[in-house]
Amino acid sequence: MMGYSRNCPDLTTFWRNSQCVPCGLKAGYEVSPNCGFDDKGGRHEPPFRACKDNTYNPGRWAKCAPCGSCPTGHSTVSPCSATTDTQCRDTRTHTTEVPYKIQAIRESTNPTNKASKTSLLPEHPNPLHWAVPLVILISIALVVLSAVLIYTRRRRGQGRVLAYDRRSSYTNAGFSSLSTPPDNSDVLSPAILSAPLQTVLDNLDVLEELVILLDPEIHGLKNTKHLASHCSFPSTWITYSYSMKDSKSPLKAVLEGVTSRHPEWTVGHLAKMFRLMERNDAIAALAKLRPSQMDV
Repeated sequence: MMGYSRNCPDLTTFWRNSQCVPCGLKAGYEVSPNCGFDDKGGRHEPPFRACKDNTYNPGRWAKCAPCGSCPTGHSTVSPCSATTDTQCRDTRTHTTEVPYKIQAIRESTNPTNKASKTSLLPEHPNPLHWAVPLVILISIALVVLSAVLIYTRRRRGQGRVLAYDRRSSYTNAGFSSLSTPPDNSDVLSPAILSAPLQTVLDNLDVLEELVILLDPEIHGLKNTKHLASHCSFPSTWITYSYSMKDSKSPLKAVLEGVTSRHPEWTVGHLAKMFRLMERNDAIAALAKLRPSQMDV
């Protein structure tokens, strides 16, 4: 039988969306070659042809199958129709059945009738067909879940160690507790207040202490973001500086930007900003600047 498609040699399929798509099924009919379509979508005939005499299709196959005949010892209950095979009755047991043996022999001699052969197979699928992929998917999910749990625990462990190290550095360096801020009016000497702001950048110990105090984002405490806002830096610049936090301290970037814009600024200006932010601990850190290192 000639088909209408060059791309789909299987006559029970037709060309659509760059692939061969199976034709539909209809009881009492068989599929036309390539469902009646050519490769360009042109229709040459209806998608189905009525089953010929003495053939039938219950709607499970692409082609009509020959009707069976009742074997010896069986009587015909109902003849073959376009949708059902011949119904036979065993005259000894009076049970009604389809002539499976005759049909199986007939279909085994007709290798082109693939649909008829398929009808002899069990209707229930083999559970192994879906059990193996399911086991593989479950295994992959367990591996991914384990990796996520291990990564989360490691991150928590690193956070605890970092927090512990920072708390230890506060104690060892003699940082002032936030619960008992010092009296700021006597903390900074006139020499410190009048020193250039560049002095803070030059004193690495004080700068590092300020970075530890102000760069972290702690709920309830104003930080480097607030200092940058008080110094009139745009929010986009602040966001960018924090995105580069791993390579450079945002506080150091703010101080460098301020000294570049306002070279006349002194430590007193910075202390005023810290007072507005209610960060007395940062003011206490400025008190550690040594006058001998300043250009008064």
